Order: sequence, then structure tokens, then C-alpha cells
Amino acid sequence: MLAHARSALLVATALFAAIGVDVDAARADTRWFHEVKFGLLAHDVPHLWSGFQRERAVAINAEVLFKPSIAVWGGTLRPAAGLSVSVDGGRVDRAASKIYAGGRWEYESPRGWFAGIGLGLALHDGELNATDPERKALGSRVLFHIPFELGIRFAGNRSLSIFFDHMSNAGTRPENEGLDTLGIRYGYRF
Repeated sequence: MLAHARSALLVATALFAAIGVDVDAARADTRWFHEVKFGLLAHDVPHLWSGFQRERAVAINAEVLFKPSIAVWGGTLRPAAGLSVSVDGGRVDRAASKIYAGGRWEYESPRGWFAGIGLGLALHDGELNATDPERKALGSRVLFHIPFELGIRFAGNRSLSIFFDHMSNAGTRPENEGLDTLGIRYGYRF
């Protein structure tokens, strides 16, 4: 399990480095990045989609929304990719971390508030079977990932939002306890 946590940290480090390499150059060349978001999320929140809580932790989240987009249903659909590294008392091996990618549809009002929903896949380093009573049994290494976001844009290109995401195998395996995260994120649009 420690190897999975180290892998998640390596991916997190690479993504943070890729995002922060040269913000001025990225701003000048906006062919790829539309927005980056960073946040703190409560990991395995009880009484939401997945029910009970086992993996109490904090997740550090980073996400990139990419530039290519399609206008649909009054909003914008674009690719997104991100990761959440979960830490429990400073340890990264006691709660599932994940990397994810998918499509994100977002509606933005003229007054600055926005709402988004997505669908994609997540790769996690959590438990697959119910062998540890303090860990969720997720059943499959690759899970469906469904995010929701509601926020407000300010100063033209910055945002604050409430972010929720759910991941599970949608009943394709006998073990399907699912995981929910909920928290706040800061966004910067290029």
C-alpha cells in the first residue's frame, strides 16, 4: 500500500510542477490550459452519496480544466484532469488517493456564479476488498468519478467554490462502498 501512496505523491508532485512551471508563459500561450484549481477536501464524508465513513482524512486537491471546449446546453463542456492526495495525520497510506480525468460541463451566469458537473474515471490506491475495518472496500482499481461544483468568480479570473466528488464502481463488483469528498477550492483562469 505504501508503494501506491508514493506513486500518488509522485503524480501529485509532477502535476503541481507542470502547473506551476511558468505561469507567465502559460498566460501568454493559452492553447492548453483554461483554469487551474486547488483545494482542501474532507475525505470520505459521511451521510452523502456513499453513506457511512471509514477513511477519515483530509485530501489536497489539484485540477486542470483544459482549453478545448464545446458549447452545449447553455454551458461549456471541456476536458478536466486532477488528483486528490489524502492525508491522515500526516500519513498518506491510511486513506485512498486518486488521479482522475473526464469531461466537465459548466454553466456561468452573467453575475459571476457558476455550477459544474462531470463524468470520468478515477484510478485510486485504496483497498479493493473488505480486509481492513478502517478502510473502504472499493472493489475495483478504476472507478467512475462524478464531480459537482458551485462557486463564484471574482476579480475577473479567480474563483472560490464548494466542490463535491463521488467515486465508485457503480455496482459492477460485489464490493462497492464508494467514496465522497467535500470541500472548498480556489481557481485561477488563464
